[in-house]
Amino acid sequence: MVVELVGAFNELTERMDNTVLSTSSSRLLFKSLKLCIPILQSLPLAPDGRAPLSRALSVAVILADLQMDAEVISTGLLREVLEAGAISIYDVRDRIGTSTSHLLHESLRVKHMSLKVEVLDDDSATALRKFCLTYYDVRALVLDLAIKLDMMRHLDYLPRYRQQMIGLEVMKLHAPLAHAIGTNLLSLELEDLSFRYLFPYSYLYLDAWLRSHESGNKPLIDVCKEQLLQSLKSDPLLTEIVSKISVEGRYKSRYSTMKKLLRDGRKLEEVNDILGLRVILTPLSGVDESEMGEKACYRAREVVQSLWEEIPSRSKDYILRPKANGYKSLHMAVDTGENGRTRPLMEIQIRTAEMDILASGGAASHALYKGGVTDPEEAKHLKAIMMAAAELAALRLQDFPSANHKGLETDKRGRVFRLLDKNGDGKISIDELMEVMEDLGAPGDDAREMMQLLDSNSDGFLSSDEFDLFQNQVEFIRNLEDRDDHYQTLLNEKLQIGNETGLIPLYSTQQGDSLVTN
Repeated sequence: MVVELVGAFNELTERMDNTVLSTSSSRLLFKSLKLCIPILQSLPLAPDGRAPLSRALSVAVILADLQMDAEVISTGLLREVLEAGAISIYDVRDRIGTSTSHLLHESLRVKHMSLKVEVLDDDSATALRKFCLTYYDVRALVLDLAIKLDMMRHLDYLPRYRQQMIGLEVMKLHAPLAHAIGTNLLSLELEDLSFRYLFPYSYLYLDAWLRSHESGNKPLIDVCKEQLLQSLKSDPLLTEIVSKISVEGRYKSRYSTMKKLLRDGRKLEEVNDILGLRVILTPLSGVDESEMGEKACYRAREVVQSLWEEIPSRSKDYILRPKANGYKSLHMAVDTGENGRTRPLMEIQIRTAEMDILASGGAASHALYKGGVTDPEEAKHLKAIMMAAAELAALRLQDFPSANHKGLETDKRGRVFRLLDKNGDGKISIDELMEVMEDLGAPGDDAREMMQLLDSNSDGFLSSDEFDLFQNQVEFIRNLEDRDDHYQTLLNEKLQIGNETGLIPLYSTQQGDSLVTN
């Protein structure tokens, strides 16, 4: 359990940005993990076949990747414990804190929001989304969406009709809600997973077509992204006027692609934004940054034109003629085909860092529109509510680093050591180690045995170097567990196919990991 505690804390904090990871938030997360781990490890497997601890950590990782604060991540861990009946919301209030128990209570309210309507048609789903945006804590909504995403990733154990019922609810309610609060990573995956369960054959058709354009084992978008970034960084004219060049890439979701095919009656090869790259340029600081930035954008466009064939009818210059809301960017569509091989058209946006910030500022209104809010005044009102809620959430755990820890290390792995070293003397005593292990339900003898194992110089204390060696061992053990889970999944898939066909599939590295049946 100590290995799991240290490993889980490190995995979560390494994904979190330093701006949301203060001293008090680290303590909160550590305290929540200490409470959850022994309880979750004692519970039976969940209906989807996963261990409750694995499910809770999976949700926590999604929240950490979304850069949610420690209170939201802790609530995600505690939800699993609470729903198992192993702890009450009053226990959370007494042992973790009032604000965390309040957020946990709010998340339970959100969980049952779909019960507020009898029939989930378009009108009721739109009304329900507006209700959620107005009356629920936005962090509780994000938590609920993260739990929904984790559930959608593991729906295969359910019968087909249940998969479709859940997929329909997520498609109508949760995916647009994720759009509305600006969590696009959640919304796109929720849409695609719903699409996969609602229309499996259409999904497989699109997925196979996209994969047919990949280069070896590497996604096509990554190949194009690396090619463009290298060309931009090696261009002497561009490097003279910019200090930073970044290229972001994305696939248009399977669901969005299918919507476009059905709405416009296009063929797959005629959809010009299945692949998308965004070039963001930071001009050198100076008096003419705006002018220099625009010059850099046009130079980057010339670099793109030297790489791929531009489709002029699809290109737009929003720098020369900005949109009414002030949006500026260069939009291009290019043909990435080579050596007679056809590939999907790719959309490329080129802008400065300042233009990107302005575009992101307007993204909230666009996201609300995608979430079903079509009235501009209503969108403005809801956006103000969301911004206020987000600001309150950011302030709730804001603090300064503790003065007890002098010379605070910048590396996140040192946070566990500092949390265990409660008196701040730079070493972990047997009493400090015993306190943590007793919280995990281990007897004092276990703490003494662990101290003997880790205390390499036998001075009765754990130094930061000795504890760092232990953390390396933790990382190694957890990687082994992940690999075991991966191989177990592969084995289960093979046995499942074997049960259905009488053939056990094998993957042959000699044939490029192609599927072979024996």
